[in-house]
Amino acid sequence: MNSKIPEIKLSEEQTGKWGMVIDQDICTGCQACVAACAMENNLSFVGEVDAGYGRSMHWIRIERFWEGEYPEVKMTPGQPMMCQQCGSAPCEPVCPAFATVHSQAEQLNLQVYNRCVGTRYCANNCPYQVRSFNWRDYVRPEPLPNQLNPDVTVRRMGVMEKCTFCIQRIHKAEDKAKSEGRELTDGEFTTACAQACPANAITFGRIDQPESLVSQLIRKHGHGVKHLEELGTLPSVTYFKGG
Repeated sequence: MNSKIPEIKLSEEQTGKWGMVIDQDICTGCQACVAACAMENNLSFVGEVDAGYGRSMHWIRIERFWEGEYPEVKMTPGQPMMCQQCGSAPCEPVCPAFATVHSQAEQLNLQVYNRCVGTRYCANNCPYQVRSFNWRDYVRPEPLPNQLNPDVTVRRMGVMEKCTFCIQRIHKAEDKAKSEGRELTDGEFTTACAQACPANAITFGRIDQPESLVSQLIRKHGHGVKHLEELGTLPSVTYFKGG
C-alpha cells in the first residue's frame, strides 16, 4: 500500500488578499491594540470570575515570553496574536454548521454568528488558539450600551468569536470607493488595532498588491516569519523580529 501523502498544490486565490505585518522589535506590549479591538468590535469584558476560568473574550492578545527562572525573570517584547486569517484554515472543515467559512471576495476566514451552534470544534482545531467562546450574555449597565459600534453585531451566549481584520471597515471603505467610481487606495483605512498602536508596530493592507505598504515591508525586511507555517495553514500575518 502506498502511504505517500500527495502533494497539495495551492491556487493563487489561496495566497490571501488582505494581510498584516507586525514588527516585534518596536512593539512595547502596551495592549492599546487589545483595548481598541474591544471597543471597535463590541467585545464584552467578562469580569474577574470568568477571566479566572480563562474565558476572556479578547480577539487579540499580547503573548509574552519569559527568560530566566523565577524570581529573576526578564520579559521580552510582546507579540500581538490574533486570527492569522489562514488561506487553508484548519477551523473551516470541522464546523458542522458551516459557520466558519472562507470569503471568496475578501479571502478572509469569517464567522457567521447566526449559524454557529457552539460546538467549539473550530477552537479545538485552531493551532493559534485565537477563538473565544461566549459563555454567557454579559450585562452592560447604562450608559455603556451607548458605546457599542452599530456596524458590528452584538453576539449572544453560545457562539464562537474571532478577529475578522475589522471586515466592517473593509466593506465601508470598499463601498465608499465604489460610490465614488474609483479603486480603493492603499492606506485609505486600517484596522482598529493598527490605528491604535502608538509605536506603529502593526501595518495592515493588501498583500496581493506589490506596491502596497504591507508588500513593501515584507520585501524590505526579508526575514519575516509566519507562525506555524509548517502546518500548511497559509497565514496572512507576518512577524518581524531582529535583524
